[in-house]
Order: sequence, then C-alpha cells, then structure tokens
Amino acid sequence: MKSFIIAFFVAAFFFLALIFGARNEQVVTISYFVAQGEFRLPVVLAFVFLAGFLVSWIFALYHIAGLKLALRRANKKLLNAEDKQITESESKTLVVKQSTEKEVDA
Repeated sequence: MKSFIIAFFVAAFFFLALIFGARNEQVVTISYFVAQGEFRLPVVLAFVFLAGFLVSWIFALYHIAGLKLALRRANKKLLNAEDKQITESESKTLVVKQSTEKEVDA
C-alpha cells in the first residue's frame, strides 16, 4: 500500500510538471546516432523523467525479488533445521524412556 501511495504522488507530480511545462514553447534539437529530431522541451523532460523512473523501478523490483527468494531459502533451511532438531530430541527422549523401562523391569 505504501508503494502505491508513493507511486501516486510521483505520477501526480509528473502530470503537474507537464501542465506547467505545456506553456513552454521552446524547441530543442536532439541528435541521435544516425538521425536528429526537434522536440518541445516539456516532452523531452517528461520522457527522460519517465524513462528514469521506469529503469529505477525495474532495478528495485529485481533486487526485491532477489531478497524475497533469499528469505524463502533461509526460511526453508530454518524449518529443516528445526525439524531435524525435533526428531533428534524425540529420538533421545525415546532412548531415555526405553532405558528407564528396562531398569524398572529388572
């Protein structure tokens, strides 16, 4: 929910910046490797902002997914270790019960 609210505010600021920039009629020239284009400044700024935002989210989601996967692996190892400890303690308890039963019978 927190990330949704943050994304909403970022989008709101983005559209607010577009509204303020819409009055700016300045044209900028962008040179590509092979071609060249002329665009209005607010459009260029909006595209660069959006591209940076998307690239940042892709990296963040990649790292979050890696952390969740590591946490899942750690939880599985922990459960396996707990199960192993429980079975060892149960087997020790069983051995102690059997030895006390033998002493009582004798």
